[in-house]
Amino acid sequence: MAIEYYSIIASVLALLFAVYLAWQIKKMSDGNDKMKEIASAIKEGAMAYIKRQYRVIAGFAVVIFVILWILTGFQMAIGFLVGAFFSALAGYIGMRISVKANVKTAEAAKDGLAKALDVAFKGGAVTGMTVVGLGLLGVTGFYIIFKDPTLLIGFAFGASLISLFARVGGGIYTKAADVGADLVGKVEAGIPEDDPRNPAVIADNVGDNVGDCAGMGADLFETYAVTIIAAMLLGMAVGGNAIIYPLVLGAIAIMASIIGTFFVRLKGDKIMAAMYKGTLVTAVISAIAFYFVTDRLMGDVKLFWAALVGLGVTIVVTVITEYFTSTKFKPVQDIAAASQTGPGTNVIAGLAVSLKSTLPMTITIVVGILLAYWLGGVYGIGIAAVAMLSTAGMVVAIDSYGPITDNAGGIAEMAKLPEETRKNTDLLDSVGNTTKATTKGYAIGSAALAALALFAAYKEEVMKALGHGTEFVLSIDNVYVLVGLFLGGVLPFLFSAYAMQAVGRAAFKVVENVRKQFKEKRIMEGIDKPDYGQCVDIVTRAAQKEMILPAVLAVGSPILVGYLFGPLALGGLLMGVILSGFFLAVSMTSGGGAWDNAKKYIEEGNFGGKGSDAHKAAVVGDTVGDPYKDTAGPALNSLIKVINTIALIIGVFIASNHLWG
Repeated sequence: MAIEYYSIIASVLALLFAVYLAWQIKKMSDGNDKMKEIASAIKEGAMAYIKRQYRVIAGFAVVIFVILWILTGFQMAIGFLVGAFFSALAGYIGMRISVKANVKTAEAAKDGLAKALDVAFKGGAVTGMTVVGLGLLGVTGFYIIFKDPTLLIGFAFGASLISLFARVGGGIYTKAADVGADLVGKVEAGIPEDDPRNPAVIADNVGDNVGDCAGMGADLFETYAVTIIAAMLLGMAVGGNAIIYPLVLGAIAIMASIIGTFFVRLKGDKIMAAMYKGTLVTAVISAIAFYFVTDRLMGDVKLFWAALVGLGVTIVVTVITEYFTSTKFKPVQDIAAASQTGPGTNVIAGLAVSLKSTLPMTITIVVGILLAYWLGGVYGIGIAAVAMLSTAGMVVAIDSYGPITDNAGGIAEMAKLPEETRKNTDLLDSVGNTTKATTKGYAIGSAALAALALFAAYKEEVMKALGHGTEFVLSIDNVYVLVGLFLGGVLPFLFSAYAMQAVGRAAFKVVENVRKQFKEKRIMEGIDKPDYGQCVDIVTRAAQKEMILPAVLAVGSPILVGYLFGPLALGGLLMGVILSGFFLAVSMTSGGGAWDNAKKYIEEGNFGGKGSDAHKAAVVGDTVGDPYKDTAGPALNSLIKVINTIALIIGVFIASNHLWG
């Protein structure tokens, strides 16, 4: 049996394991009628959103499929459709299991913290196993059928495009609802988070699923698949087993991730330690197996060390992100302290933290790049990126755990469950904020390495298209490279501006609606019930409308630059996008996470606790940070890779036909 078929077997096992976990969750209790009613409303809103979003995406996909078929041939176009379908499926499954596991986690919390953690983590693990299973299955299956890694560029483009839509649309939805609910509910009305009297509370809970589950599922599916594809493209120049080596590493990591899930067991109340233990076991098993596979397939132990570099970068990136976003450390505590003098000083402190967080992350990536390059050249960087994504199954599980527990806390609050139950869901939710932040850091770090591998692949493929003997040097003293560099550098800022404005506009409509309902109905007295459906409909329509422009910007800019100025300018565009996109993404996600947890640090009883002036200031800071960490910041990962994959397709086409200038 050919070696690559082992990757198919591992993929199928991951999907079967996901089905098994989903079956276990399905058997668990949904709680009382009130809990079922609330969970049903969340599920209904999430499904309505995802169906409407996929209808919009399908229209885009059909148009792009036809264009790709005309320009590059049927096989590349089919790859695009398969990549898009698998990415959408990964996001859909993640959201579907999340809206089932949330109420079951709330019910399990009645029996203790350990049982609730078990349910929430299993729900997250379904998403994690689905992401890596579908990712490896799609890439390996397509390669086995066509035997040409360059055709996988279409698959990567499809996955990246869906990820972009999911991240932008889901991010706009979740943050518009969250901001609207917080500004009127917490700041103006003075009611707690997830209070059933808030008309935006269901929309807020729906947003956790469409943003952090469907969005993150599609995001890390795309990162996982694109990273493997980039390494395979670089392997074409190395020869031997270099093309299939990344596929085998992926298969090993899937098996290690399945084993790692069984080690997530609670001891005492150390929730984060339990999940880190599962991740560590996954990484250790992967590392041991990587050595033997590398020796057997490649005969070069240096590539094994390059893989270990990727695993090391994962650990360091996680530690850095936790330092800047956890309530246990100084950055978050400094923002909370600054809140005592008002919202202005809170925002200033948060911005400072967000900017400072870029340095240690950059140093980590730079060291990782240098070590991987010294060990295996550009191909070594690709292998380090693949190894970094080897723990993706566990990382996605830990991330998806976050919105499940957030929803569980909301259901517990709205259903007025006992204090002990709500205490358990609050403990799970507080850890969920940290896991979501560390996953975003992980996604950004892996995206940076993946983008560098894609950039190297772009240069290789364009040189082939131009023909032997043609000079293709991306030098900064070339005017076209310089023009591309500036245009690429500004794109992440423009893209982020559109995303932030979209959240602001949608949130404004939510605020207006919530204020109107409070004014016209006797909700606060408990006489009238809020109309949750109005806010759900507002953010659903807004998200579908507002995600179009950022997507057009991402798809259109590399095509325009490539056709106007040629492959050199397009190479410069990639360099600019990768650099400024990485810095901006790190700054936004770290700063947003820090603002969020500064608010929670005060809510724990520090600096006056809930209801104090410091708390009100921290809510304002969190409102600024929300679209930073959950809309614009994470979507930059997808932006970088959409532009890279389009550049690979367009760059080769225009270079082959000399269609520029």
